[in-house]
Amino acid sequence: MTSVFQEALGADFDRLHPMMQRRFGVGLDAAEACVGHGTMQSIRRGPWWTVPFLQIGRLRNILVPDVGEDVPFTIENYPYRDVLGRETVTFVRTYSVRSGRTARFDATMVLVDGRVLDYLGSHQHLAVDLDLAVDERGGLVLTSDAQRFHEGPLSFRFPMLFSGRATLHEWWSDEDQSFHVDLEVLNRLFGFLFGYRGSFTCEWVPATDAPERLKPRRTEART
Repeated sequence: MTSVFQEALGADFDRLHPMMQRRFGVGLDAAEACVGHGTMQSIRRGPWWTVPFLQIGRLRNILVPDVGEDVPFTIENYPYRDVLGRETVTFVRTYSVRSGRTARFDATMVLVDGRVLDYLGSHQHLAVDLDLAVDERGGLVLTSDAQRFHEGPLSFRFPMLFSGRATLHEWWSDEDQSFHVDLEVLNRLFGFLFGYRGSFTCEWVPATDAPERLKPRRTEART
């Protein structure tokens, strides 16, 4: 069994830098997790009116309303099989935004019809389609596409006018032997909403399950 990302990328997976292949090869078959530690050189947000939107996202670990420079963070990618039998990979980022205070951004990714589906938040309220591409550096470019909101009996396609489209670039640098990440979330009408830029190093640990603290509190069956 190939990893979620290897399956979605197909032959393009081999175009990734070998370190990127290992990082995004995390899965049940590889039986290992990737745990990264690093620094966000900058965490930015849009104008003042974006703050309430970001604060709402904080409640379910979907968005980070804080800003700062040289912010320590961790990212934990663990494979596990969810209660629906789907192979899942955690993408949980924890930021030490202030002394004694952290902010967390939860995502879990599954493969649906050959495409990566990203569930956002502690309760998987948002299901986001991801488009994947490999750039000239052997890095990975993830672009968010359609979004659906699921909560109880409520389920609808989230209007992009009231949301943002995220573009994330991640690559490996042979120069400093580190992974680098650059994210921007833009709204087509209001412009820049949120972004960060940083670097990190990883360790790989044996794993065929994720710690309970990293799993969502609710598993969403709807895609």
